[in-house]
Amino acid sequence: QVQLVESGGGLVQPGGSLRLSCSASRFTLGDYAIGWFRQAPGKEREGVICISSSRVNTYVADSVKGRFTISRDNAENTVYLQMNSLKPEDTAVYYCAAQPALYGSACLFRGRYNYWGQGTQVTVSP
Repeated sequence: QVQLVESGGGLVQPGGSLRLSCSASRFTLGDYAIGWFRQAPGKEREGVICISSSRVNTYVADSVKGRFTISRDNAENTVYLQMNSLKPEDTAVYYCAAQPALYGSACLFRGRYNYWGQGTQVTVSP
């Protein structure tokens, strides 16, 4: 069974940085599109950034453009979300998701994914 585990969340001050990790087991991440999503209290889960099954193309939500990047370490079977210049509105539970054969900007849509991690809390506060 596909398993994804997020880690790296925590409390950070505005303007700070965090790096989240999404580790996969029982499948090879390199064959999948990987998306990072977040859900704040009372809001819908939204796509933040993703890398498609092309392994090259990435797509970024306007709200985090220029601040968040996604990368993968195939040897470690792990995908990272680097978050810089964090703002209080970035506070949310962050989830990674995986899906095979998902291309283009569709990788930013939560409805396209079958496999999800359990989430990790990110809180941006003074």
